[in-house]
Amino acid sequence: MKNTDAADQKNIFTFLATCDISARTKGRAIHNKDFTPDSSVGWVPANLGIGPLGHIVGGIPYGSSGDVRLKADASSLTTISGIPGQSDINYCFTDIVNTDGSPWESCSRTFLKNALKELEETHDVSMTASFEHEFVERAASRHPHPFSFSNFITAEPISSTLFQILENAGLEPECWLPEYAEHQYELTMKPSDPLTAADRALLLRDITTNVYRAFDSEVTFSPVATAETGGSGVHVHYGLYGRNGEAISFDPERPGRVSDFAAKFNAGVIKYAPALTAIFAPLTISYLRLKPDNWSTARAFCGLQNREALVRICPTNEINGKDPAPQVHFEFRGADAGANPWILMGCIIRAGLAGLEEDLDPVQIVEGDLDLDGIHKNLPELPSSLEKALELFEENPTVRSWFSEAWVETFLKVKRDEIDQLTGKSFDEQCEVYADVY
Repeated sequence: MKNTDAADQKNIFTFLATCDISARTKGRAIHNKDFTPDSSVGWVPANLGIGPLGHIVGGIPYGSSGDVRLKADASSLTTISGIPGQSDINYCFTDIVNTDGSPWESCSRTFLKNALKELEETHDVSMTASFEHEFVERAASRHPHPFSFSNFITAEPISSTLFQILENAGLEPECWLPEYAEHQYELTMKPSDPLTAADRALLLRDITTNVYRAFDSEVTFSPVATAETGGSGVHVHYGLYGRNGEAISFDPERPGRVSDFAAKFNAGVIKYAPALTAIFAPLTISYLRLKPDNWSTARAFCGLQNREALVRICPTNEINGKDPAPQVHFEFRGADAGANPWILMGCIIRAGLAGLEEDLDPVQIVEGDLDLDGIHKNLPELPSSLEKALELFEENPTVRSWFSEAWVETFLKVKRDEIDQLTGKSFDEQCEVYADVY
């Protein structure tokens, strides 16, 4: 562990943060004394075109001209403190706005805000959400055993340090556990509103990475750390409630005890999942994880307590007569750390809204394990590669309509450039590239 005493270092910066297509946190820092609730700093539209490999892709709609600003959302202000060897830092998320303060057409955080606003105003519905993250400790040499206490205790003192830092920063960590894959762990957070949950997802990744580095260790949130190991997902839990928090997703008389409203919402998520795969699984190696019999998903379906479902109906705790109605919620299991959390959460909401607006039939609910050679063989498949996923996204007018055309064009060019840059590399080599990025 680094020996520098963080207590001797002053907290002088407020980092104004955004997130782009590559799902990496970016931004600029100002002195704490200069921060106000109205703070903003300059930003460059072309930065949207920086892909995971770290360069601005050519030919995107945003060039060398033009300016926007990162406008602070003071309600998101927090302090990251207690990382060994690092000074404390204030951290504030931003919305990207034009220089007159109006929303920028390609701001990812505004995309989520607008989806939430439409859900509330159109259907009088609120949501809760929480992101579960899996990650792998790199270069660990001890013998691992899935879910074991020995794996849990050998992560000390990193794990307790990290958990406390997350708690102090207001992320409300809920559970830390050793996972199934070698040297893999999972961190969960308590439910919050979807915008806060997506903000927390970004913070958790950055804080976790820096805490491990402070202990001279490295982690990766990449969906596949090596081609031979199990995958790491980002599972998004979401609940649908009335405007005042009343339960609206529970109906004991319907399949899976899911109400007609929630079943139509999830029907939209399932219908548009193939066209959205490039959004929630946006890396070339994402498709090593999205396979049958991998506790992930390769089919678009809603399953009752099924960990190979794209949308899983989560179990309720009814011990000692606890009421199941307010507990009913859903888990979107297809995503990974290559996905921008604001875009990911916004797309789940947009797809659900489409299911309601199109008055789709309530989603079919699969009970028990999949039988892909029998009764479940016709379940819709997700694309098997990033190339195919991009084609489905590009060809779907409904999904494209949720974004500005400039964002769509930039996204497609960034992702296709990424494919070109990695062409000729083995899956092992691609895994190594992404493990370094994420």
